[in-house]
Amino acid sequence: MKINPGHTEFHPKWYRTRVSTYWWLSQWSYTKFMLRELSSVFVAYFIVITLMQVQALGQGRAEYAAFQEFMTRPFVMLLNVVTFLFLLLHAITWFNLTPRAIVLRLGGKRVPDLLIIAPNYVAWLVISGVVAWFVLRG
Repeated sequence: MKINPGHTEFHPKWYRTRVSTYWWLSQWSYTKFMLRELSSVFVAYFIVITLMQVQALGQGRAEYAAFQEFMTRPFVMLLNVVTFLFLLLHAITWFNLTPRAIVLRLGGKRVPDLLIIAPNYVAWLVISGVVAWFVLRG
């Protein structure tokens, strides 16, 4: 008597079509999705650099000067430009996804996407302006 009559010793093989490693390059929406996922690596890099800057600032003038010297190296500057572009992509795609994550209804009707997206961009511009004012005035 078998304990499990539906069990086979060897698992059946399913038919699976071969998919290229670069499947995400076939359509722009897939490429954009993969770039957005990749942007999280650059967000993490930015966080690490910011923490290193705060640590150097806390250790005194000499350490902070060494950190600033490190940040002026051509490779680091290029990496920071690429990071900035990926952070822009990350923020823009995040704001554009907001209406899909938050469905607001007023009077039984769905609030238009623009009324959800626009306040995010306005807040981003205002906060960026305030930060730029503090940084550039001194």
